[in-house]
Amino acid sequence: MTTAVVTDSNSGISAKDAEQNGIYILPMPVIIDGRTYYENQTINRETFYSAMEADSDISTSQPTPGDVLEIWKQALASADEVVYIPMSSGLSGSCQSAAMLAKEFDGKVQVVDNRRISVSLYQSVMRAVSFARGGDSASEIRKKLEAEGPESTIYLTVEKRAHYTGSCGTRRPVQHQAGSLYQGRQI
Repeated sequence: MTTAVVTDSNSGISAKDAEQNGIYILPMPVIIDGRTYYENQTINRETFYSAMEADSDISTSQPTPGDVLEIWKQALASADEVVYIPMSSGLSGSCQSAAMLAKEFDGKVQVVDNRRISVSLYQSVMRAVSFARGGDSASEIRKKLEAEGPESTIYLTVEKRAHYTGSCGTRRPVQHQAGSLYQGRQI
């Protein structure tokens, strides 16, 4: 049984990493002055930062159910099942929405809620790839990743002070600089 790994662009998985590892990436919507862009497809970091500096009206949105279903169907065209690893349910409703959509797939789609974002989400996705290559099912991968979720921490620097954000990063040294629009930017 083959398991496809799907995530959203909040993971910072590069196109190169995705291609090399067979990862499917769902681009997250970013809305600037009423116009919707898709991370790493129709907007890049430079454009995003320019909009921030111009004091544009910026918001984010969860992916549409149609977009989520489409990427799962693409993955299922070449795999028996899917493990979907979206951003933390504590930061977006996209995880809960995906869990509801997954019920239509009779267990073939497993949605991971391990409360991760950014670099720690990247690490979860890469672990999922490793587990899938080792023969684990989507359900087994989901259980492993969710069990590891509480072992994570991310520290953010805001106004030159570190803030603990809860269970969203790893306590292990991070060797990867992920590629999400929001990463590495002091605001």
